[in-house]
Amino acid sequence: MPDSVNAVSTSASVVSSLVPPVVGGIAVPPVAKAGDALAQIATPSLVLDLDAFDANIERMASAAAARGVAVRPHAKAHKSTSIARAQMAAGAVGVCCQKVTEAIPFVNAGIGNIHISNEFVGEARISLAVAMAARVTLSVCVDDVRQVAPLGMAAKRAGVRIAVLPEVDVGQGRCGVDSTDAVAALVDAIDHYEGLRFGGLQAYHGSAQHIASWDLRRDTARQAADKAAAYVRFLEARGITCPVVTGGGTGTAEFDIESGVYTEIQPGSYAFLDGHYGSLEWRDDWRFRHGLFLASTVMSTARPGVIVCDAGLKSVATDSGLPRFWSSQQAGKPHYRTASDEHGVLELASATEDSAPWLGETILLVPGHCDPTVNLYDRYVAVRHGRVEALWAIEARGLSQ
Repeated sequence: MPDSVNAVSTSASVVSSLVPPVVGGIAVPPVAKAGDALAQIATPSLVLDLDAFDANIERMASAAAARGVAVRPHAKAHKSTSIARAQMAAGAVGVCCQKVTEAIPFVNAGIGNIHISNEFVGEARISLAVAMAARVTLSVCVDDVRQVAPLGMAAKRAGVRIAVLPEVDVGQGRCGVDSTDAVAALVDAIDHYEGLRFGGLQAYHGSAQHIASWDLRRDTARQAADKAAAYVRFLEARGITCPVVTGGGTGTAEFDIESGVYTEIQPGSYAFLDGHYGSLEWRDDWRFRHGLFLASTVMSTARPGVIVCDAGLKSVATDSGLPRFWSSQQAGKPHYRTASDEHGVLELASATEDSAPWLGETILLVPGHCDPTVNLYDRYVAVRHGRVEALWAIEARGLSQ
C-alpha cells in the first residue's frame, strides 16, 4: 500500500456512515469504521487512497486553470457526490453524467451544474431532465433534430431553460453528426424553442483516450481538436458564437488543454488512475497516481506457488484486463492469473514457493477499468496512511437509465 492512503481534503470531508441494512433480523456488519487498519476492512472492498486522490484532483485542476480551460469531471467514473464535491472545491465548473438517472444523486446533493454528455430519447427521460433543469443549470447533447422538439416543448411547458449542445463526431464513430449541414440544422432547431438555448458543441473522441503511444495519442487528439475547430469556424461564419467546446478525457487532457479549441474538458478516470490508464505511455509530470484499489483477502493457500483471494468476477471488471497485484506485507510479486465468480487465483514467483504464509493476508489489487468496477460497490473506504478515515457512498451506482 502506498503510505499515502489518506482521507479526503477538508473540502470533501462529508462522509456517510452508511448504516448497514438488517436482513432477516441479522445486521450486515459494516465494511469498516473510522480508525480501522487496512487489515480490518471487510473484503472485497474498494479502497481509496486519498493522498493520491487529492494529488490527482489538484494536478488536473491546476493544469487546466493555467490555460484558462474549465474542468467538468465525468461522474460516471466515480458515481459519488463526495468525490464530486471535492472536485468542485478544486475548481471544477460542474460534473458530467452519462445517463439521466445517474445525475439524480448529484442534483439532490446540490451539485448545481450538470451536463448530460450523452443523447437520450423518450418521454420519461425528457420529463426527468426538465425536472432537473428546474433545480440546476442543465445542459444536454443532441445529434438528431428529432431529439430537439420533444425536449423543447417539455421545457416550454415547465418554464425552464436547457442548454443544448449538438454533438459532433471528431473521430469516435459512435454518436455525433459529421457535417456542417447537420450542425446547422441542429442549431436552427434549438433556436426554435424558447425553452432551449444553443450551449456550444460536444466534441468527444473516446477511443483516443486509450491509445497506448503518447505520440499517437497526441496526434489523434490534435486531429479531433482540428475537426472541432472547423465546426466552430463554420458557426462563427454564420454569426453564431460557440460559447463552449467540451470533450476530451483523462488520456488526452494534456493535449486538449493546450489545443486552444476546447474550453472545457471531461476527464473521469484521472481521479483514480486504473490499471489500463496506468499502462499508457505518459510524458513529463502527466502520469497520475494510482488511487483506487481493491482490498482482498487471501482465503486459500492449498497449493504451493498459488494463492487464492476473495476477489473474482463479482468484485472487479475485467473488460480492460485482470487486476494487478499492488502491494502486501509479504515479499514477492504475485501475478493475478484467473478470475471466477468469487475467486481470484494469483501465481507466486515460483511454482514450488510455499504459499502458506500468505493465508489471511490483505492484498491490494489495481482494477483494470475503474468505471464498471466502481459500479459493483456501494461505498469507498477512504484511507490515509493505512487507516480508515471515512466511508463515502457511491450513490449513483446502478443508475443507468
